[in-house]
Amino acid sequence: MSQDYIPRIADVFVEQSLRRTGALLIEGPKGCGKTATARHHAESEIKVDIDPDVEISMGVDPALVLQGPTPRVLDEWQAQPKLWDVVRHEIDGRGQPGQFILTGSTAPAEAVQGHSGAGRFSRLTMHTMTLAESGESTGQASLLNMVKGEAPRVGKTELTIHDLAERICRGGWPGFLRLSVADAQANLRDYVRTIVELDISTPDKVKRNPARVLRVMRSLARGIGTEMSTTAIATDAELHRETAIDYLDSLERIFIRQDQPAWSQSLRSRTPLRKAAKRHFADPALAVAALQKQPDDLLHDFEFFSQLFESLVVHELCALTNEPVYHARLGDGTEVDAITTLAGRTVLVEIKLGHHPNVVNGAAASLQKFAAVMPEPAEFLVVTGGGMSYRRPDGVNVIAIGALGR
Repeated sequence: MSQDYIPRIADVFVEQSLRRTGALLIEGPKGCGKTATARHHAESEIKVDIDPDVEISMGVDPALVLQGPTPRVLDEWQAQPKLWDVVRHEIDGRGQPGQFILTGSTAPAEAVQGHSGAGRFSRLTMHTMTLAESGESTGQASLLNMVKGEAPRVGKTELTIHDLAERICRGGWPGFLRLSVADAQANLRDYVRTIVELDISTPDKVKRNPARVLRVMRSLARGIGTEMSTTAIATDAELHRETAIDYLDSLERIFIRQDQPAWSQSLRSRTPLRKAAKRHFADPALAVAALQKQPDDLLHDFEFFSQLFESLVVHELCALTNEPVYHARLGDGTEVDAITTLAGRTVLVEIKLGHHPNVVNGAAASLQKFAAVMPEPAEFLVVTGGGMSYRRPDGVNVIAIGALGR
């Protein structure tokens, strides 16, 4: 167990999973902290992608790879896809929870996914660090406490709009935490280059044109936080639609593209919900890196800054709740930026970079308008880029991102 380990929100979900299932699969983008978190909860580890003994063991007796104190980490397990079934059978034989932690930066192949591992495996998608984890948020305004009835009461945080622009540009990779913004951005540009030249081909070993992949990433970056269609992405990137679909699917397989699906529950309204997903990256810093923007560029383009901020808040909600985060928009324009659940409660979220009373009033009105067509009560939350965190007399919670926590 490393003394340098930075506690993650995922820790509680890892502990819960190891108590109830034989194996835990942790997935997420490269460098987000999967291996460090798995190692923190493990007693032994094997690096499946680089350990030369693994290939030999797989040819002789695959169960040898699983030998060692438990929980045992199988890092980058997908380098040996047959391990999935080996682990399944070993769990059946042992009959004990908390045996293995599998980590991977690439989604399993279709053949592997055919054996779901239901009842034996739990799954966790890890994200890059939230602001609470990296120290930019105090975490004092707890979402869990909010849904349990406790009003947020936090004064104005120290996170300035300039700080927020820098954080969005730097991203939440643990390895970049102590770097300057400029150095972190240089690393992220290298990260994007590695994606388009190498990682994009990892899932299926099919070589793809790096320049075209980069055009798709830049198109996604310009449309971040919007319902940009695949056809629009293909047109913007000057590609055939089928090629764009292939690139988008591959980016999803390596956890770089992470769309926000549309909510599909029944409402008390004759106006149908739109079905298009909103476009996001694993971290909005990837959009900044793909477009080679700087913090000052964001401060001079508040429309794009607002798109990135919305994407950042969706990222935070995914990590803080460990639940799906949807968006919803009716055909008449009634919408909410995010819908998720926490402790059994539905939470409707509006996201606003500004925090002027008029901005918050408009956001609160949008939440209440959408809630009027919902079949069940919900919590209301407006996440802002600054200011105080509090509960309004009408029950709408307002939390600044610099105070947002689990």
